[in-house]
Order: sequence, then structure tokens, then C-alpha cells
Amino acid sequence: MKAIRALADTVGDWDVPTPCADWQLIDLAGHLRCVAENFLEYLQDAPDSRLAKLFAQEAATAVLIRQQARQNATELAVLPAEPGPERIMAFGVSAGAYADLMPDMWDRTHLIYRGTKYTVGDHAGAACVEWHLHAWDMARAVGADYRPRDPDLLVSAWHWGVPHLPLEPGDAWEAVLRSSGRSPRWPDPGAGSGRRRGGRRGVRRPPASSGGSAGRPAR
Repeated sequence: MKAIRALADTVGDWDVPTPCADWQLIDLAGHLRCVAENFLEYLQDAPDSRLAKLFAQEAATAVLIRQQARQNATELAVLPAEPGPERIMAFGVSAGAYADLMPDMWDRTHLIYRGTKYTVGDHAGAACVEWHLHAWDMARAVGADYRPRDPDLLVSAWHWGVPHLPLEPGDAWEAVLRSSGRSPRWPDPGAGSGRRRGGRRGVRRPPASSGGSAGRPAR
């Protein structure tokens, strides 16, 4: 969360592309706001949240991805046309409230997926993965790089927070990036700088959301 806010302070152009296909940085900021608000809602409503009901269906992974991708797109479409810093500020408020509330609810059931109970503490892994992935997205969008201080911790966070998606082998951080549908080498050398300004278009495909958003980004 701190990394995202620090990176946001360096942004000079919110219309640059990101590793999330068809999304500019302003869209990613909106997605962050929506996901943080959702995580807080899921926590407050546990164990009867919208997310818990979705996972209780025990649907195939592809179905979970499609359902949550539609939710992501719908939520982004109805956001007010606010600047990037305001979206990141709203993200920080909800993410901070989530972090403050979570310890007192750590052992509460968050959801049940295919017969396994996942607690609030388990699902904290989803938030951990989510924030680190999007910090990387933001860093790459502005021409920088990002790597968490303890990538191995994210492997455990993934297994407990993102139980519906398998984790690829290899270097811990690159495995998380690839498993979320990202290319660790974005932008590919043959694709140019990837820093073109894009015109404002309609709602873009949602990027990966490891826990609450159950999706992978298209590349």
C-alpha cells in the first residue's frame, strides 16, 4: 500500500499504458480504488460476503475469472471521472481501514472453497499479492521497476489467498507475475517503449485481481 502511494507521487502522466492490456494508469488507479473498497466490504460482511457466495458455488476457475472480470469492468465504468491522485487517495483510505480491521477478525471464516475453510488471515494473502502486483504495474508504467522485499512470502500468500489459481514454479516473484498473467519483461523489447499516449476509450479489460477479483490480465 505504501509503495503504491509512493509510486503515485512520481506519476506525471496518468494516460500512459500499463502491463494490464488496454488499461492506462488512470484505469489502474480506479481499479485499485474499487478493489480496496471491495476487500473492506468482504471483510465486514464475512462470512456471508458476495465473494464468499461466489466461491461457495465451487465453479470452475474459468467461470470465477469471468464473473469477477465482469464485476471489475462494471465497477470501473460507474466510477466518477476523478484524477489519478484522488483515486489513489480513496484506495489508501479503504485499504487502511481494511488493515486496521483485519487483526481483530483474523480467525473468522472468510469463505469456503471446495470444502476448505479460508480465514480472514488467509485472505489477507490475497490483499498482499494484489497490492504488490499493482505496485509492479505502476512502476513499469512509469518506466521504473519494483520487486517486493520478501518475494518468498508472496508464495505462501498466493497459496492461501488465491486458492483457485495455481502458482507457476521458478523465482518467487517472477512466478507470481507469470501466474497472474503478466510478462516479467513488459514491455517486450520488440514492442517499442510502450509509453505511447492513448486516447480515452471505453471501459478496458480488468487487470489481474488475485483474490477478490479472481482474474488474470489479458496480454
